[in-house]
Amino acid sequence: MHRALALAQQALWLTSPNPRVGCVITAPDGTVLGEGHTQRAGGPHAEVMALRDAAARGHSVQGATAWVTLEPCAHQGRTGPCCEALAAAGIGRVVAAITDPNPQVAGQGMARLAAAGVQTETLDSRSDEAQQARELNVGFFSRMERGLPWVRMKIAASLDGQTSLQNGQSQWITSEAARTDGHAWRARACAVLTGIGTVLEDNPRLDVRGHNTPRQPHLVIVDSRLETPLDARLFDTLRTGDQARQIWIYNAAKGLEAKRAALQQQGATVIDMPGPGGKVDLAAMLRDLAQREINELHVEAGHKLNGSLIREGLVDEWLVYLAPQLLGPGQGMANLPALTDLNGAVKLAFHSVAQIGSDVRLLLRRS
Repeated sequence: MHRALALAQQALWLTSPNPRVGCVITAPDGTVLGEGHTQRAGGPHAEVMALRDAAARGHSVQGATAWVTLEPCAHQGRTGPCCEALAAAGIGRVVAAITDPNPQVAGQGMARLAAAGVQTETLDSRSDEAQQARELNVGFFSRMERGLPWVRMKIAASLDGQTSLQNGQSQWITSEAARTDGHAWRARACAVLTGIGTVLEDNPRLDVRGHNTPRQPHLVIVDSRLETPLDARLFDTLRTGDQARQIWIYNAAKGLEAKRAALQQQGATVIDMPGPGGKVDLAAMLRDLAQREINELHVEAGHKLNGSLIREGLVDEWLVYLAPQLLGPGQGMANLPALTDLNGAVKLAFHSVAQIGSDVRLLLRRS
């Protein structure tokens, strides 16, 4: 199972919106007969890849054990049911790290294997292996169980919490190593989210650079009044990058039909999601993104949108890079209201701490 988890890790940037899954097929004496991980959406899943690998090696899998990091699927999606492929191949035993949360599976894969005479076992959900399998697919579990993507907010700041100087200068507070690491986190996300303020001030591409990723994450822009410039650099990523990349612009304004049509001509999809005060309804936006199969949503925005997402309780995880320097007055991490009581603080818990180059990377979740 440890080897299967390592294979699933190799699929981290590849499988969205499908889960990252690894599979190892072993003989009764423990000899590895075949192994593989899930491919890009529409391609074969981990179990089929492992069966193909065993066949390519000239091994029979009759009576063998398949170790898989997520329960084999039981439904016809972009590909056929993996439980049927395993049973048809003569696999004698299937061990899954964790049950698939997809309502179309949710125990049915193992049940159909058992009905076909295959011995089945699912590890205790509290086991290290089950927890690792869940962590690899934290966004997939979130979408299936809550109907929401897993929202990860990335922030690069000085030790005193400033993300830019008062004049707006922010390049670069953190080191090149931290920026490279940040792009790796972008690569694992289904989509990157930013606000119109960042688009207008920085004119970013918000794609993955410095890594050989097989896919670019989609791009989400919160733009209440459709102010996204038609010549924004983000549109270049549709012409020069992954042709499967989508740009979704969430809007709260009425009318503006000419600008809407012009943005859509550039390749964007404009989505009406009005909320209170003429702003985009952020909670409704997240539900809509889940419907669009977004598992992990990577937020790289300014202090205003960061503050709005935090105030509405919509952030699951904080990815914070702290540089060993003090900047004094500047732009903070998030625009939050002043507290009169410490009990009103947003309380977080450290999930991991690591040094990246000269900076410290903090991964935090709600306590």
